[in-house]
Amino acid sequence: MDFLPDDIARYVEVHTSPESDLLKQISRDTHAQVLMPRMLSGHVQGRFLAMISQFIKPKYILEIGTYTGYSAICLAEGLAPNGKLITIDVNEELESRVRGYFQKADLEAKVDYRIGDATKIIPTLDVMFDLVFIDADKENYSLYYDLVFDKVKIGGAILADNVLWSGKVTQTKMDKDTRALIEFNKKVNNDTRVEALLLPLRDGIMMLRKNKLTVDN
Repeated sequence: MDFLPDDIARYVEVHTSPESDLLKQISRDTHAQVLMPRMLSGHVQGRFLAMISQFIKPKYILEIGTYTGYSAICLAEGLAPNGKLITIDVNEELESRVRGYFQKADLEAKVDYRIGDATKIIPTLDVMFDLVFIDADKENYSLYYDLVFDKVKIGGAILADNVLWSGKVTQTKMDKDTRALIEFNKKVNNDTRVEALLLPLRDGIMMLRKNKLTVDN
C-alpha cells in the first residue's frame, strides 16, 4: 500500500497540515484495537479528503464504507451549513465505537450512519450528492458506481479508494479483488460521462467529475 520510500513519506506528512486530536485518537485506537487497521485513511489521505470536501462545500455526501469513522469525519469538515453525510457500513460490531467518535466530533446531527448492505440502501436514497467516496468491498466497486451515478449532481465528484491495490493492478497474476479493481478502473476511464484522474496517493484514489457536457448529450 505504501509506495513512497519511508523518508519521502515522512517528509510528506511533516509538510501536510496536522490531523485533529480526535483523528489521532481514532488512528491510535484503530491500530491497537481493530482488525485490519490499514483500512484507515490516515493522516495524509484524510487531509486530502477534507480539502476536497472544503473545496466543494457539499450539501450531501455519500460514503460507502465507514470502517472506524476517520474518513467520514474528514469529509464532514467541508459540509455546507445544514449539510448531511450519509455513511454506510456492513460491520455492526464497530457501530458503538463509530457512533462514539461521531459524538465526540459533534457530528451526530450531520452524519446519517447506516448499518447494512450498501447495494440495497443506495437505491432507497432520495437525494442528489455533491460528493461520493467509495471505500468498501472491491468486488462491488463497479456496482456501487452504477448505483450512485444518477444520484450525483452534474459537476459532482466521485472518489474511489484503493484503486492501485498495493500495485497488484499492474501484475499478471491477480485475485478476484485485483481483477475487480482493474475492471473498475477501465470502466470509469472509458466512461465519457466523467473526467477521470487516478492519483497515486497512498493506495491510489480515482477522482471522477461528472461531466455536464457529455451528460447533456
